[in-house]
Amino acid sequence: MRVRVDAQRCQGQNRCYALAPEVFDVDDLGQALVIATGSIPQSLEARVRLAAANCPERAITVSDDD
Repeated sequence: MRVRVDAQRCQGQNRCYALAPEVFDVDDLGQALVIATGSIPQSLEARVRLAAANCPERAITVSDDD
């Protein structure tokens, strides 16, 4: 699984960070960013999907690895 945050859509609600701080962080302006590099570990996949589902702006994209 890979995850991406669209900075143009993110409004800094930071629900993603609250749900999966191992994957997401917040920059100086309060915008979310992905800190996990490469593929997301399977142990965190459910939390990442929950974070994406809880993003009011739908700024988080989750894709399965090929």
